[in-house]
Amino acid sequence: MGLRGLNYHRPMSTPKRTYQEYQSFRGELNDKILARGTTITKRFFTLDTKTYEPGSLDAKTKELLGLSASMVLRCDDCIAYHIDRCIAHGATDEELFETFDIALIVGGSIVIPHLRRAVAWVDECRAQGDGDDS
Repeated sequence: MGLRGLNYHRPMSTPKRTYQEYQSFRGELNDKILARGTTITKRFFTLDTKTYEPGSLDAKTKELLGLSASMVLRCDDCIAYHIDRCIAHGATDEELFETFDIALIVGGSIVIPHLRRAVAWVDECRAQGDGDDS
């Protein structure tokens, strides 16, 4: 497809997915990646999982840090994942919103669209229960 086929006026935001659609998509694709991925890919996934396990910092604190970094990096899937994990680890709305504040200070106003989607995701995640442990 050449450059003429691109629509430069289309917003670059992530398509809206429901909580269940996101969880299903993430789980199915992670399974495919791990089934077909290289040793390096599998080691990275393991490293990522182990990094968020409790150590000197508890798991909730680590997830809140991951959430802030994901907002600054503007990764909506990452934001959704970390919100889900934060809630699963008992994060309150107050803790989440203080984390959002840190992301805003570090990332600046470009974080605001992701903040909007993050707040919507918090509401959707809470409506589904207390996060998904998978």
